[in-house]
Amino acid sequence: ELIEEIDALIGLGNIKAEVKSLVNSLQVQQMRKSQGLPNPEISNHMIFFGNPGTGKTTIARQLGHLYRQLGMLSRGHFIETDRSGLVGGYLGQTALKTTEVLNTALGGILFIDEAYTLSSTHGEDQYGQEAIDTILKYMEDRRDDLIVIAAGYENLMGEFLQSNPGMKSRFNKYFLFGDYTEDELAEIFLCIASSTSYFLDEQAEKHLRGIIRQIVQGKPENFGNGRTMRNLFERS
Repeated sequence: ELIEEIDALIGLGNIKAEVKSLVNSLQVQQMRKSQGLPNPEISNHMIFFGNPGTGKTTIARQLGHLYRQLGMLSRGHFIETDRSGLVGGYLGQTALKTTEVLNTALGGILFIDEAYTLSSTHGEDQYGQEAIDTILKYMEDRRDDLIVIAAGYENLMGEFLQSNPGMKSRFNKYFLFGDYTEDELAEIFLCIASSTSYFLDEQAEKHLRGIIRQIVQGKPENFGNGRTMRNLFERS
């Protein structure tokens, strides 16, 4: 049922295939465990690359449910945070604040949005580094009942992974969320509209697709995808 819910999402073809592959792998691990066979220690922490509004949060929530159903997480709940939720006002406070968030997420998924804001390529951000160090320790010590998903723009997340020697070794699953196509964006708009009993006639839908074409042709680097369609619907 969870896989069917993911399949019903608009677009995300590569992500759906990755999730199914991941589930198959987890099922094999569970079968081996039930037969008393050894399993290699595999990190389940992930990196989500992509622009805003591409379904990263939705997929992260569903993965929590999937891991719970497969017995890999005790609760499968979802905790979302960002730099402001992890970093304190002075050194020492950050470790306490980050630890509190991590404890809340135990048994489920901790989703860190715009995770790259914690790192600095020049090493002057002691507060962000304190949060990263605390997170990395938990990722190692509690990997049997905690999954950390760090998300953000593709190029900036590359810098984030380089910010700490132990970072890349902790994350071994990478998901790339691409921008939606014009047809997919139109489908998203129509779904948002129909959910509130608004329906476009043929002429209105043709006009909508023209607007979407203009938006896509001039889209910025941090294009909002589904969020842009929601904003367009609200303006309409």
